[in-house]
Amino acid sequence: MKALPQLSYEFHALTDTGRVRSNNEDAVAIDESAQLAILADGMGGYNAGEVASGMATTYIGTEMARWLQEQGTNADAADVRRAMEACVDNANHAILGASLANPQYMGMGTTLVVAVFLGDRLILGHVGDSRCYRLRAGVLKQITRDHSWLQEQIDAGLLTPEEAARSGQRNLVTRALGVEGTVHIEVNEFAVEQQDLFILCSDGLTDMVDDDDLAAIARQAIPLKDKAQRMIDLANALGGRDNISVLLVRTSAPGGKRGLMSRLLRAP
Repeated sequence: MKALPQLSYEFHALTDTGRVRSNNEDAVAIDESAQLAILADGMGGYNAGEVASGMATTYIGTEMARWLQEQGTNADAADVRRAMEACVDNANHAILGASLANPQYMGMGTTLVVAVFLGDRLILGHVGDSRCYRLRAGVLKQITRDHSWLQEQIDAGLLTPEEAARSGQRNLVTRALGVEGTVHIEVNEFAVEQQDLFILCSDGLTDMVDDDDLAAIARQAIPLKDKAQRMIDLANALGGRDNISVLLVRTSAPGGKRGLMSRLLRAP
């Protein structure tokens, strides 16, 4: 099998309760050896969303990492897609089963973004309105499409994006894990280039911070941990109405992280 082009991947995740909520129903997971990143935003009654998002990241993270490590360099994008769909299906049944078996968890569910970096390809799956953005050559682009009532209104021409941004119905998702017996995860494949920055995030970030301000922070030539902290700090400064989670992945050529000087000079 043809060898996959090599890139180095740097990961950093940060989650925050925000300024209004008393508990954090977001969950994030990273497995650097498997080049796997997962973010989930739970919903439901008291603490139930926290259970749903935690189950999603744990189940999918464990199963996907094990499968990726077993496959090694033999995996291709189509294999990863099928494995991702199977893992999400298993997690969906587990969350729904817990919801039906425990009255305190009734109605819980979670959104999801899961990213697998395979050579110079990204296999990206998502359910709901948690997002992934890509910064390339200074240009920020949203590469997921929200599964939400508002996005459906935009697609149908009933609302403009500006009207949707002012709507009070921002958090009505049309897909989530753990709500029904089946869930459809949207999976897409993207080429990855050196110095790309990927931003996985919950709507606690994007409901507060607009794309221009997010791009401005993403472009800053600072470590990933500082980028994530500044994104969360801005969301909190603007109200912090929800839990805020950010998971950043930056690419470079092999050896790009070896020296202090190369890290300092590397573009974001």
